[in-house]
Amino acid sequence: MDTKELTIAINGYKNPELLRLCLLSIQKYLPSSGITYEVLVTDSATEEDTEMLMREEFPEVRFFPFEKNVGFKTMVNTSLKEARGTYIFLINSDIILTADTVPTMLAYLKTHQEIGILSPKQMNFNGTLQPSCFRFYRPETILYRRTWIGKLPFAKKHLDWFIMAEYDTENPRSVDWVMGSAMLVSRTAVEAVGLMDQQFFMYMEDVDWCRRFWEKGYKVVYYPQALVYHYHGKGSARGGFFGSLLFNPLTWYHIKSALQYFWKYRGKPLPHTE
Repeated sequence: MDTKELTIAINGYKNPELLRLCLLSIQKYLPSSGITYEVLVTDSATEEDTEMLMREEFPEVRFFPFEKNVGFKTMVNTSLKEARGTYIFLINSDIILTADTVPTMLAYLKTHQEIGILSPKQMNFNGTLQPSCFRFYRPETILYRRTWIGKLPFAKKHLDWFIMAEYDTENPRSVDWVMGSAMLVSRTAVEAVGLMDQQFFMYMEDVDWCRRFWEKGYKVVYYPQALVYHYHGKGSARGGFFGSLLFNPLTWYHIKSALQYFWKYRGKPLPHTE
């Protein structure tokens, strides 16, 4: 096997236009970085447009299509198994890199081996900050985020706590968990912690994985000195509370995964994350 310094592993789902932009940002910035790297793409419920894009425009990229929607954790786990890199940068296909994203993160992780997951600052395409580091869920967090109760003062206070509203995001900081859309990990840490839990079809798998890194003695760190742009749709939040319950299956995936998560960790103390 031709070992690389870095694997950039992209997870895609029915969005070849954004996938193209993601791959073009890698092509633009990585060849001159001095980093030996490979790129692989896993794609769920692959459509003809995506297959054509990969075949005709990016034939050098290792491509792993799935006929059905296999969920986020299967794409990530496939990437982790197939990766040839000492370090693995897991990103969604709606992530756009900047010139310094990968070199800055890689240099920091190499000199801080106590870190298991390193996550960059994520920005909306209009230049505003996107919350991507959080404290661990409590059962009421789901209730407040999904219902009108979240508009009440005590619930708003809790949700501000959850999204770490007090954090100025200017300096690196250990956090409970980070959004799975952009995570740099080392192969050594992944081998110690294991793959993502297969019981989660969609949502909570990144929360669970971060918790397991903490339990194995690795830190999860938000690193704002590196940034990416992220087109984040929040599909499970569309339609309001009653509309999403009735018509949006993503809401049910989120609720089911939350129940699985709380059941898995019932009676277990939270890991020390400071």
